[in-house]
Amino acid sequence: MLLTVSGPPGSGKSTTAELLADAFGLSHVSGGDIFRELADERGYTPLEFNKLAEENDDIDRDLDRRLREIAIEEDDLVLESRLAGWLAGDYADFRFWLDAPASVRGERIAEREDKDPDRATEETQAREASEAQRYQEYYGIDIRDLTIYDLSVNTARWEPDAVLDMLVTAVDEYDRQGDEGKAPIELDAEF
Repeated sequence: MLLTVSGPPGSGKSTTAELLADAFGLSHVSGGDIFRELADERGYTPLEFNKLAEENDDIDRDLDRRLREIAIEEDDLVLESRLAGWLAGDYADFRFWLDAPASVRGERIAEREDKDPDRATEETQAREASEAQRYQEYYGIDIRDLTIYDLSVNTARWEPDAVLDMLVTAVDEYDRQGDEGKAPIELDAEF
């Protein structure tokens, strides 16, 4: 089974993906972890590395290619990244989108990175705008188009365990015979 968890920074993707992987006994691969590792290896903060990615499309394309290959080649996995649902495409059994208001996400990021919440919110919104532009340019993806996802959850409304319960219920209650078809994925990209 391949489950994807996508959403903007601070939406609870990592927390939820880890819980989901544990609940189903699956491996967990985080695109954010891979991106942060690449930034750290090169001596950049994630924000600096993200700005560098605006000028060097190889950064995004290499990361996305790796995530796409993982989605195609791996079984029994929770794949988590902003584009996981898009990159996994029809290989995904379920595609989940998590979100929360920008101020809530900024608070979460500020706590995680020990910085001012207003600054974290501002940086996150700048990062999101930059990434949205690149996704559209590289792959023809409108990151705001949620029609490819099986379920979208505002994680500011529920605690992590309640969000997990919703996703587990969605998977457990799935009836293949009642499935009228998941949304197809069309990318303007070769991987």
